[in-house]
Amino acid sequence: MADGVSGAVEAGSNVNTTGNPTQIAMAYLQDEKTDGEITNLNLGELDLTTDEFILDEVDVHIQANLEDDLVKEALKTGVDLRQYSKQVEAELQRIEQASIKDYIKESQNIASLHNQITACDSILERMEGMLSGFQSDLSSISSEIQTLQQQSVSMNVRLKNRQAVRSHLSQLVDELVVPGVMISTILESPVTEQEFLEQLHELNSKINFAKELSFRETLACSDIQDIVDRLKLKAVTKIREFILQKIYSFRKPMTNYQIPQNTLLKYRFFYQFLLANERTVAKEIRDEYVDTMSKIYYSYFKSYSSRLLKVQYEEVADKDDLMGVEDTAKKGFFSKPSLKSRNTIFTLGQRGAILSPAELEGPILVPHTAQRGDSRYPYETLFRSQHYALLDNGCREYLFLCDFFMVTGNSALDLFNCIMGKTLSMFLKSMSTYVSDCYDSIAIFLCIHIILRFRAITAKRTIPALDKYWEAVLELLWPRFELLLEMNIQSIRNTDPQKLGVLDTRPHYITRRYAEFSSAIVSINQTFPNERTNTLLGQLQVDVENFVLKMAAEFPSRRDQLIFLINNYDMLLGVLMERAADDSKEVESFQQLLLARTQEFIEEILSPPFGGMIAFVKEAEALMEKGQLDRLKNEEARITQLVRGFSGTWKQSVESMSQDVMRSFTNFKNGTSIIQGALTQLIQYYHGFHKILNQPTFRSLAVRSELINLHHLMVEVKKHKPNF
Repeated sequence: MADGVSGAVEAGSNVNTTGNPTQIAMAYLQDEKTDGEITNLNLGELDLTTDEFILDEVDVHIQANLEDDLVKEALKTGVDLRQYSKQVEAELQRIEQASIKDYIKESQNIASLHNQITACDSILERMEGMLSGFQSDLSSISSEIQTLQQQSVSMNVRLKNRQAVRSHLSQLVDELVVPGVMISTILESPVTEQEFLEQLHELNSKINFAKELSFRETLACSDIQDIVDRLKLKAVTKIREFILQKIYSFRKPMTNYQIPQNTLLKYRFFYQFLLANERTVAKEIRDEYVDTMSKIYYSYFKSYSSRLLKVQYEEVADKDDLMGVEDTAKKGFFSKPSLKSRNTIFTLGQRGAILSPAELEGPILVPHTAQRGDSRYPYETLFRSQHYALLDNGCREYLFLCDFFMVTGNSALDLFNCIMGKTLSMFLKSMSTYVSDCYDSIAIFLCIHIILRFRAITAKRTIPALDKYWEAVLELLWPRFELLLEMNIQSIRNTDPQKLGVLDTRPHYITRRYAEFSSAIVSINQTFPNERTNTLLGQLQVDVENFVLKMAAEFPSRRDQLIFLINNYDMLLGVLMERAADDSKEVESFQQLLLARTQEFIEEILSPPFGGMIAFVKEAEALMEKGQLDRLKNEEARITQLVRGFSGTWKQSVESMSQDVMRSFTNFKNGTSIIQGALTQLIQYYHGFHKILNQPTFRSLAVRSELINLHHLMVEVKKHKPNF
């Protein structure tokens, strides 16, 4: 090898080292290629002479080596490659020798390391054997675990399937099995025991289950069908006997039917069982109950109504008891004296208390107790008692029907009408007969409002059973009330003032009748306002006002006419304001009339003693407005007479006027108000008289010094104000 390298170096000694490095290298390789020693050398993939060698790749490698820093440095400095090769070879030999020495020096350690490695190999080989054994064991365990897991999943699925089947089967078996306790209880126990009711529920569920299975054509159903049918027949028989017995107990005299009704409600499931399993028996019981209760209610209310009429006032209003009829009309040889307990016709009095909640929903009247105490009542009290009994029983009956017979809506209403229809028809017939001959308009109006309140009570209780009846009653009462109002209106229109006896400035009895009647109707109507009532009251008021004016026209003097008008208007207001609201139309209307007539009367009573001064003041004020006051400057004599006349007579005139006013008016309060108004008006006139005389036209008059000081006059006038 050394000879070959040296030969290569020598052969390359002739290469020109001053050219391109790539060309030098190629030239060197060409020289090497011609050497006979490597002619037969097999280089394999490194053989550059083979056709398979890719010269482009060789060029790339050569180019990469030439870019090495050492190669570039050597080529640039022109180093002799043969010499350099020898240096390299010598260096390699030196290193090889040093390496051999180091190896010899460490031979023992290497031998020891070799022994240790051999021992480790044997240990590792044993461990490998052990781990292989463990691996095989683990693989067998894993397969066993997989097997167990598969078995567990399979068992779990089978368990769930069996549990599902068991739940269905157990329920099916439980529903199919008829226990002995059920049989003995249904056959032997009374229906009123709790155990019988519980077993009846169980039997009902088994009957329903058997029906369901029969639809599915389950064979097991046929095994229990016969037993279930026999038990059902026995239960239906016992329940029928029990319910019919309770219904028949209603028919006993003096029986409180609410007690057996409450008992039936405790066993409402009995009817539900019959309705589901034996409809013919259920219909029989329902028809029997309807027939029994219909007769009971009819008999009870017919008897109660007839007894109530025996405690009504013996003397009631008739067709002659109208507002415009004179008091003397009914007096005659054969006329009966007025009874002490007679109901007032036009006065409300305490009759309005019937609409208070305490009275409206109070206990009903007991006729025989009232007869024993010789008590008498107006028609509206009997009407309230009768209809509150109807309301109470009707509501209870409707709730019982809905609860026991399990009906709602129109079915419940139809069933209720089957029971109460005969009674309600009897009520309407008797009421129609009574109302057609009733002339007590306040009683009719109170009955209307009783029905309106009872209708509100049933609506609050959400019980529609009596709604149609309430409407039918109102359709009877409203037309009658309107007819009575129209009759009273017509009676006032037809009244002839000349046939009403001696004229009197005090309030007229017809006016008082209207005041009492109008206040009664208005106070009642305020709670449930009705436009038809307001319209009729308006017509009545107009006719009464016309009547008062016709009566006032009968007086010869205007003064008496005004006294009559003021007394009547004051009385009307007093009565109305006791019951009606202060802002009602009637109150406002009569207040305006009273104010206008009072002002006119004040002018009328001031005119005789102070008419001259008043006329002068009005005349002077009118001329002052036109700026023509100078036209009165020649009236010195007239003014002097007025000043001296007033100063000399005003005290006596005021005293006489006060006494006259207090004698003329029945209401002291009203008379006091009129006197105060007259004195106030007098001071205003005298104040105006002062202002006129202070004008430049009259300042030179000597009589001005005789004028009474206005403040002094006011102090003196206050002494004449009456105190009550």
